[in-house]
Amino acid sequence: MNKATIAGGAAAIVLIVLALVAGYQALEQDVDPAAATATAITPSTAAAAEAHPSFLYGRITTYDGATYEGRLRWGGDEEAFWGNYFNGFKDENPWAAQVPPEQLTEEREPIKAFGLKISRGERQMDLGRPFMARFGDIARIEARGELGVRGVLESGMEFDPYVRVTLKSGTVFDLDRLAAGDFDDGVRVWDDRRGAVDLGPGQIHTIELLPTDRTGDGPDRLHGTVRTRQGDFTGFLQWDREEAVGRDELVGHTDDGEIGLRFDTIRSIARYSPGSSLVTLLDGREIVLSGTRKVGHGNRGIYVDDRRYGRVLVSWDAFERVDFSPGGSGPSYGDFLPGRPLTGRVTTRAGRRLAGRLVFDLDESEITETLDAPSQGVDYTIPFGLIASLVPPDHEERGADRARVTLHSGEGLLLERTGDLGEGNAGLLIFVDGRERPEYVPWSAVEQVDFDRPPAMYPPVGGR
Repeated sequence: MNKATIAGGAAAIVLIVLALVAGYQALEQDVDPAAATATAITPSTAAAAEAHPSFLYGRITTYDGATYEGRLRWGGDEEAFWGNYFNGFKDENPWAAQVPPEQLTEEREPIKAFGLKISRGERQMDLGRPFMARFGDIARIEARGELGVRGVLESGMEFDPYVRVTLKSGTVFDLDRLAAGDFDDGVRVWDDRRGAVDLGPGQIHTIELLPTDRTGDGPDRLHGTVRTRQGDFTGFLQWDREEAVGRDELVGHTDDGEIGLRFDTIRSIARYSPGSSLVTLLDGREIVLSGTRKVGHGNRGIYVDDRRYGRVLVSWDAFERVDFSPGGSGPSYGDFLPGRPLTGRVTTRAGRRLAGRLVFDLDESEITETLDAPSQGVDYTIPFGLIASLVPPDHEERGADRARVTLHSGEGLLLERTGDLGEGNAGLLIFVDGRERPEYVPWSAVEQVDFDRPPAMYPPVGGR
């Protein structure tokens, strides 16, 4: 995926710009930056009551110069807490300049015809990568592109927008503005002066994430134990990757029609069939729900902030049941410390040992960044600060499709040879002390990686 200076001719550029501008104008009609009330919450007391240190909180500045400050929720009803993740896509790789270009090529898949394999030569390795960071690790999010979408037609400037994310550590990432990401979902802000306001991506210029000492009611977060064939995972939950608080609803159909059940009335949810769920309420009643994505095979999975692993995503196929339980309010913004450089040792298959600062997959360089790989229907997102060592699968051994990951806790995991552990891994950089340039080790040459244990990992266990 390429950042747009958009290829394909002037016609394609005009169509895309016009579509974005039209969307921006539609947003302006729906939400007036000077006095927007996109939800029914307008009294300032209601807005303030929604603020609590565990909720996302920040200051938003629009392209028109208006500012809004208060509790935030992405997409109106999605990410709401500091441990939730902001997602995007990095289509440029600043680390690639440290590697000789010929080492970043790969064989194209051969064409098979009439029983013969026809070579297609080499191509440059794809170094674009997804971006994921916990909101608690982020200091600022900024839509870049000078005048913004609305100014493109007026200025005649080249259309090259991107989203700049600055972490607490000071590390900066530029994300592709035209690739699907959480920035495109917009943000709801509970502002003291204006109440609840929905702001679309075409309006937002900057988002500064901030701590708050407000002492409103703590959130009724979803928390519990998700049971799978692979094992149990306990922590804060996001059902279908979205619902995260007790007042969110689980919607489905019964023989009597569609109903919505607030999560704070539910004791457990069990997989009843591929397309339905058995819901047990706090009062003991059992209800079978079907007919919607939320309760069947269209469910996109359940996020669990399991403190052992960081975060896991349990797929619907792996899901068996969830039992809800109290879990507190969760960490505040200040509980997420600035990231530290990733350091450790790399042992090659040729027996070399290299120690220093590491860049894994020519991408991850801090302990807050994550190793992402699945196992039996569960996707693990593990901060590198939790990982003690990693042994890749044997690239030459037939049937070797698991990597061994050992955590600082002593627990071992066997993760599949995909994601960060797959053939698309771009290798490692090792900044050895005293050397002018880093050493580069291709993924196929890695025998083992040992990571230094950080002095502290965060956030602390439990809520407030």
